[in-house]
This record gives sequence, C-alpha cells and structure tokens, in this order.
Amino acid sequence: ELAESGGGSVQPGGSLRLSCVGTGLTFDSYFLAWFRQAPGKERERISCITHSDGETLYTESVKGRFTISRDDAKNTVYLQMNSLKAEDTAVYYCAADPYFCSDSPEGFEYWGRGTQVTVSS
Repeated sequence: ELAESGGGSVQPGGSLRLSCVGTGLTFDSYFLAWFRQAPGKERERISCITHSDGETLYTESVKGRFTISRDDAKNTVYLQMNSLKAEDTAVYYCAADPYFCSDSPEGFEYWGRGTQVTVSS
C-alpha cells in the first residue's frame, strides 16, 4: 500500500514537498514514480527513480523545477516541487513497480490514492 501526503494550495512560484510512504513493500526493490492527472487529461508520469543506482527521469515540463528522491530506510519517496505554475494543478499519485520505470500507468503495479495540488493566485 502507498499513501501520499503533502498536497495543498499554493500560489504560483511557490513550493510543495510531496511524500509517499509504502507499507507491505520492500522499497529498495522497487522503481518509484510520481504521476499526475489534471481534470479532463490522461494520467502522466512526471518523474521516476530507479532502485539500483538512483537514476532519475523527468518529463520535460518539470525538469529543473521538480526533484524526486527516495529514502528506502523510511520506505518513502519524495517529490520536491519548486517554481510551481498553474498548469501543475492536478492530483498527484505515487506508484511502484519491481521491473521498470514505465512511462505508462499500466506499467506500475502499486498505487497510492493521490493528493491534490492546486496552484492558483
């Protein structure tokens, strides 16, 4: 089971840090990702981190603004979001999979329920 926290409302240019805690999973064996889904849009992967070497992947729209990290001792993955924009408004989900950092939601086995991020002035 995965559980996200840290969402909320923030003004443009602000920051938020999302956390996702896993239970029942050996986190250090999983690829971990953050997805988001805005109203009327498909769920998109915005970042992923491998378990072997901590390599990180980002979608172009968040590069340089968002940072994914993991603390396997705490079974937690984080998403630091800076310089937030209105278009970052979405429900953010964490996901875990033992095999790949897939860019498709169908490629991830475990999901959290999501946390809302709203960026508005």
